[in-house]
Amino acid sequence: MPDLELYVDPAAFLRDAGALLAADPVVATVVSTVTHRIADADRRGEVRGDYPHWWLAVREDEQVVGVAMRTAPFAPYPPYVLPMPQEAARELARMLHARGEEVLAVNGALPAAQEVAEETARLVGGTAQVHERMRLWEATEVVAPPQPAGRLRAARAEDTDLATRWWNAFATDAAEQAGRSAESATGEYLEEREMARRVEEGLVWLWEDESGRVVHLTAHNPPAYGVARVGPVYTPREARGRGYASAAVAAVTQRLLDTGARACLFTDLDNSTSNKIYEAVGYRPVVDMANLRID
Repeated sequence: MPDLELYVDPAAFLRDAGALLAADPVVATVVSTVTHRIADADRRGEVRGDYPHWWLAVREDEQVVGVAMRTAPFAPYPPYVLPMPQEAARELARMLHARGEEVLAVNGALPAAQEVAEETARLVGGTAQVHERMRLWEATEVVAPPQPAGRLRAARAEDTDLATRWWNAFATDAAEQAGRSAESATGEYLEEREMARRVEEGLVWLWEDESGRVVHLTAHNPPAYGVARVGPVYTPREARGRGYASAAVAAVTQRLLDTGARACLFTDLDNSTSNKIYEAVGYRPVVDMANLRID
């Protein structure tokens, strides 16, 4: 039987599970970047939000062989699960049920995330269904697309309000583009203070058209274990279909590769447009993941 250990200290979790995260840093990108970000916020003395915060390491013969976390700042606060033994995934569901944690959704790598969701559903007398089918991609080289008029530039302090509004519109618009209702959208929403920090760190990029009007946003995370995750990628409705997303993602990806980082991103498999765009500029599939709901 695998041994499961819960952590509330991200630094302790990174100390114990860092070698596993570093061994497959593309697949581990969400756990790695989120955990490092929360650890940095803890060091700055920032107060955590009032929602679950834990990490989990799965051990076999004292070796960490799987990880999960529950840190999502948006309802229904889904645990995020990376590959782990089947019995460990089921035991995680049983552990959370015994702790009295309400689990209404599970995100992450298949089949582990589905095992957690289905065992949770069995325990509560419900059903588990896939809500979003996700794919993780990596680019090792960039295929330059046709260039629209304008240029890419780093966001500046005066762009913070616009960048915050566009970031927070992304989840709703992405759900609609994938054929789901706006009400079903889930995602991380940023306050201006956090956006200002990301702008200052050079993590947010904007495309200006030939008149100097900002028409697109592409952001990315700082590298964790050498991997930077691109996203969100957002073009407002009135500026879509003109090649801004392709050009910006290609340029931002090339910048990351030029620094020696690896570049990855997620797509919603029900959004055919984004999947075609990213494949055309050089991204290749790595692994399929899913967001599951428990009814």
